[in-house]
Amino acid sequence: MPFVEIMDSTLRDGEQTSGVSFLPHEKLMIARLLLDKVNVDRLEVASARVSEGEKDAVAKICNFAEREGYLDRIEVLGFVDHHQSIDWIRDCGGKVINLLAKGSQKHCQQQLHRTPQQHIEDILEEVDYAEKMGLSVNLYLEDWSSGMRDSEEYVYRMMEGLKETPIKRFMLPDTLGHMNPMQCSEYIRKMVGYYPDKHFDFHAHNDYDLAVSNTLAAVMSGCKAVHVTVNGLGERCGNAPLASVQAILHDQLHVKTNLKEGQLNMISRVVEDHSGIAVAPNQPIVGENVFTQVAGVHADGDNKDNLYCNELMPERFGRKRAYALGKNSGKANIEKNLEELGMELTPEQTRKVTQRITELGDRKEFVTQADLPFIVSDVLKHNTQEDRVKMLSYMVSTSYGLKPIASIKVEINGQDYMAESTGDGQYDAFVKALRKIYKENLNRTFPRLANYTVSIPPGGHTDALVQTVIIWHEESGRTIRTQGLDADQTESAIKATFKMLNIVEREVSGSAG
Repeated sequence: MPFVEIMDSTLRDGEQTSGVSFLPHEKLMIARLLLDKVNVDRLEVASARVSEGEKDAVAKICNFAEREGYLDRIEVLGFVDHHQSIDWIRDCGGKVINLLAKGSQKHCQQQLHRTPQQHIEDILEEVDYAEKMGLSVNLYLEDWSSGMRDSEEYVYRMMEGLKETPIKRFMLPDTLGHMNPMQCSEYIRKMVGYYPDKHFDFHAHNDYDLAVSNTLAAVMSGCKAVHVTVNGLGERCGNAPLASVQAILHDQLHVKTNLKEGQLNMISRVVEDHSGIAVAPNQPIVGENVFTQVAGVHADGDNKDNLYCNELMPERFGRKRAYALGKNSGKANIEKNLEELGMELTPEQTRKVTQRITELGDRKEFVTQADLPFIVSDVLKHNTQEDRVKMLSYMVSTSYGLKPIASIKVEINGQDYMAESTGDGQYDAFVKALRKIYKENLNRTFPRLANYTVSIPPGGHTDALVQTVIIWHEESGRTIRTQGLDADQTESAIKATFKMLNIVEREVSGSAG
């Protein structure tokens, strides 16, 4: 099985993401995790001569790496700058420089104002000095993809001038992110064909959303190493994402890497937290939703020999499959979630819970697994006898400086009643309107509210389901406890109230009969 090196550049190229700047201790922590837990082969941790804070971070990482035997895996981007980058890296304790040279004639002439031969001589001088200082050298051919497209002979001239040096790796960047996989394959095959004894890396950018595809093409065409960043961080549209590259190399090309797949979700969350750049919910491998089945037919298929699963099994990446709850769920999704929670329901109970979730899903984007016990409790505790007291319509309003107003229309034993009232809150106004109907139209007393408790599942958001539990006291001294469940807090309390009224009304009607 062929082997491919993985070089992670989150702490260098990834930090060029707009708004991202890791503190020295954060860089050290991420470096430790990438080396110890994720087991990347190499780690590019900084650009030389950026700042004193960067120098402190690189020194800390190199000190740690030396203690743990990782120092030859730590790399720092350096420049053709009369040895200044080499001295800077050496002062930090580093042993590897990724020397940035020009891979296109346009960059060489218009940015450096040097001829190709002059640039080669400058590079040779840096390589010779690095060797004397005990540093090994890898060489970036910056803008190499443009060089191959516009000035192919220049690229070969650079290689001819440098092929006899101790440069360990020649790194081929698609700096502007404008290649497609066909071009990538063509250009790399030429490089490998002309220089079969050289070690080539490929460094992708994602401007056309082709970074992963180009990385795949590069490996297929003979590259021995690829560059990635956690969560695809990087300048402009970013780089090839670590998790996606690992998955596609393993599953599509069947090549070997040293990465520990079970740690990919962990490092994604860490970098997400410290970079402040959120991972898209549909980001492959590490996105929040990528292992969530929404349609009930998919859950049913999974029950029947994993019909809707591919090689990207969530357990590979430290994840687990989830089955979304909502209007599209279906019975199979419900059963999967109940099974995970250790809850067993009869088929009829499951049908009622499914119906309730579908109703809630029409009003709420999704129902979480944490909501499910509340829903089950709400459905199973609700008496299935026909309601004698029904809500026909209501309107509650609130405004700054004015008391809330409630206008309601209810049906009690087949008769419609309407009332309005104000209150100290929306629910208070609603209950006062109900009390008015019971007093003025039915000449009946209304149980007293003794306790009112609201709770939401742990980690709930603004659209979380709300469970309202209300304790009522009747004049007889009896206590009634009812609960309501809804995404709207007022609606949840109203449902609890109507459960109580139906309990009372059924007893009144029963005694009258």
